[in-house]
Amino acid sequence: QVHLVESGGGLVQTGGSLRLSCVASGRAFSSYAMGWFRQVPGKEREFVAAISRFGYSTYYSDSVKGRFTISRDNAKNTVDLQMNRLKPEDTAIYYCAATMKSPNTTPDVYDYWGQGTRVTVSS
Repeated sequence: QVHLVESGGGLVQTGGSLRLSCVASGRAFSSYAMGWFRQVPGKEREFVAAISRFGYSTYYSDSVKGRFTISRDNAKNTVDLQMNRLKPEDTAIYYCAATMKSPNTTPDVYDYWGQGTRVTVSS
């Protein structure tokens, strides 16, 4: 079992930055690839970024590539999402997720999810 808790969401103006953090407790954090997803009410959960177990590989959706950076610190059991040059279309609830499989863009692959943190980007 892995328990995930996100933080760092909030309200920011277009062009601003936020840093989301996800803290994991439970089984060895380095056993899991981690992902960030986001969801707008009424829409499907959307892949944002993923990172391999030791951080050697990262993956991004086209919509955030070049603006967002995913990183992890296995000593602290954290995975972060640095979000720069935010746009109104980035407004969503952001979730971190863990999988014992390889990093993946598909939500169904992930076994554990946090409760989400809300990000609102004003225009």
